[in-house]
Amino acid sequence: MPAKNFVVAIELGSTMITGIAGQKKSDGSIAVLAVVREDATQCIRKGVVYNIDKTVQCITSIISRLRQQLKSSIKHVYIGVGGQSIHSERNIITKELPDGMPVTQQLIVEMMDQNRSMEYADMEILDVEAQEYRADSLLQTEPVGIPCSRLEGNFLNILQSKRHYQKLNKCFEIAGVKLAEIYLAPFALADAVLTPVEKRSGCVLVDLGADTTTVMVYYKNIVRHIAVIPLGGNNITKDITSLQVEEQEAEVLKLRYASAYTPQENIDPSLKYDIDRDRKVESSRFIDLIEARVQEIIANVWNQVPSDFTDKIQAGIVLTGGGCNLKNIDEAFRKHTNMDKVRLAKFVTYTINATNPDINAHDGKMNTILGLLAKGDQNCWAPAEETKPQDIFSQAETTPQQGDEPNGVRDPNSLPKGVVLSQYEKEKMAAEKAAAEKAAAEEAARKKAEEEEAERRRIEEEKKKKPTLGSKVSKWLGSFLTPDE
Repeated sequence: MPAKNFVVAIELGSTMITGIAGQKKSDGSIAVLAVVREDATQCIRKGVVYNIDKTVQCITSIISRLRQQLKSSIKHVYIGVGGQSIHSERNIITKELPDGMPVTQQLIVEMMDQNRSMEYADMEILDVEAQEYRADSLLQTEPVGIPCSRLEGNFLNILQSKRHYQKLNKCFEIAGVKLAEIYLAPFALADAVLTPVEKRSGCVLVDLGADTTTVMVYYKNIVRHIAVIPLGGNNITKDITSLQVEEQEAEVLKLRYASAYTPQENIDPSLKYDIDRDRKVESSRFIDLIEARVQEIIANVWNQVPSDFTDKIQAGIVLTGGGCNLKNIDEAFRKHTNMDKVRLAKFVTYTINATNPDINAHDGKMNTILGLLAKGDQNCWAPAEETKPQDIFSQAETTPQQGDEPNGVRDPNSLPKGVVLSQYEKEKMAAEKAAAEKAAAEEAARKKAEEEEAERRRIEEEKKKKPTLGSKVSKWLGSFLTPDE
């Protein structure tokens, strides 16, 4: 029987493009209806599109296979963006206020807008995470109503390469796939695997992928830093190929023998591992090979934690992604970061009902796509007679979708965390900003002309009132003459 009520999400990972369709239940659980995966090694590197044609083929294939499994048409999809092109940068906006003036909501919005108008070379602001505000010397997350003479707004701007963002939109445009919403994949993942206590107390979320490792730092429910490191599990596999084996064989050896950390007393110098039928390698050499790369990855991860938060990570480190299946990876992080709390998050916190073996493996590889699926709240079913998006629980209609041309543009300051504006919205915002700047310039020119005209008239009036030389002489002569004369 065709499915008629479902959400579709697509994740463009560093080595795989994954499509998923699921149905949200009234009890909060999610029933997975279909899962398809396409090899992305020929079109995506480290989460960044480099071959548009092959990416379009993968997206088209995923949509086609999902339709076959669902026996239904798909109206639009949710996608997650991530990869090496994403990183964060801090920015500070300050406002001087008259003494004793309380901070208003309008002032906060103005500071947010000013921050969003920041220009970065070849980069685009995808999302903004407001940090604390400093009202004089007082730090506040909600400064509205506090009187001060100087307000400082601290913002974390999530940036992505403009070129990659344009390529991504181009791929879905060519494939003829409308976008219901674009999400920052790391945010969807964080919401799927972190607990409220971890976000509040402070933690480091580490997504160990195949080609990249994503690092997010949380404290007081606020994202403090995000970065993507171009290192992952495939680097370990490539290191093993130095033993003169093919990459596929190296992957098998990694899964069979590799350990992120082995205590010195457990290393047997006489033990050897089988490489193939004719060759062996000393276990100590193999261990050194693996641990060297793991230590490099951990060092790069820990280097991404801002120094002003290293002593505030009370909830420790949370490891997820396919790389968290490497034996003793949690022990390796404990040893090389001196953090006692290290948790493996091999599955999401949501209740998921699925028959797909990849999901039921609970190995961390499907956590991001499940997080994206949980974010979606619009029905992606496309009946012939329906054109407007409906709420997944058949509630009221919502805002226009990214695949459509909305009548207005959503306020970027009121969007949920991790939501990315569509290309249409960005272009319309730019056009509206240019129009507003033009109107402001015209208004300023008009006021200047009025002021100049008023000044000219004032000078004319002054000239009329000022006595001339002739009138001064007549008045002087008149002082010597009597009235009869």
